Amino acid sequence: MFSMRQLLTCALLSAAVLSTAMVAPAQAAFNGTWRADLSKAKFSEKPFTFDIRQGWFHCVTCIPAMTIRADGKDHAVTGQAVDTIRITPVDERSLRMMGKKGGRVVFNQISTLSEDGNNLTVQSTTYPGNGKKPVTVKNTLRREGALQAGTYPASGSWIAEKASGSENGLLATFKTNNGEITMTDPAGESYTARFDGRDASVKGANGWDTVSLKLVNDRTIEETDKFHGNVTSVSTMTVSADGRTMTVVATEKPDERTSTYTWTKQ
Repeated sequence: MFSMRQLLTCALLSAAVLSTAMVAPAQAAFNGTWRADLSKAKFSEKPFTFDIRQGWFHCVTCIPAMTIRADGKDHAVTGQAVDTIRITPVDERSLRMMGKKGGRVVFNQISTLSEDGNNLTVQSTTYPGNGKKPVTVKNTLRREGALQAGTYPASGSWIAEKASGSENGLLATFKTNNGEITMTDPAGESYTARFDGRDASVKGANGWDTVSLKLVNDRTIEETDKFHGNVTSVSTMTVSADGRTMTVVATEKPDERTSTYTWTKQ
């Protein structure tokens, strides 16, 4: 599944995570490889808010909120999927971010402000820890409200409008076996879980480390993702009657940011 925070890349936003499916005869509809169609995504209207002023980067909507120096140097952070973040204002319209964990680069991101100051393009690259091919994501956001005086030009509140990504970040494969479901994706993320609401380990992921699943009905399941024991998102996945599409409604926690995604069976 796509989570908005995971789609947009840690610190300001967050990068792509995919998930889940079912078991038993009717639930076999979830089996196979699915592709997310981001052109049909309906993103939350809740804005992402950050600013840079007097050399400090303040991320109001980060979970948890974050304040670090915007000086092009690595600074320690807590509660994120990385342990250091580097913020580098390149010029008046371009801002670079880099996140590392254990000294390894987890993501690079560059945000570019449009000439009229009303749109922000965020291009992110996430590097799987298993050596798999990097995942790239491009997001376009629109400004909400006015720029506050004395802040960096790209500061403010931003609402996601469009997204696109590399193929390895859009695919997920599910397979049921003996009451379990296994998810794998090209970026190397995977899990095997039962539909008993108990946490199961997630391998190869940044930003979520356990998953739990509940069966709602023959074509719908509920997935809860956690990171360090804290719920980061709750999603419902529903397969259409013809088995060709899957609708994912993902709600980020704790800020209740809900987005809807459409997947197609390959």
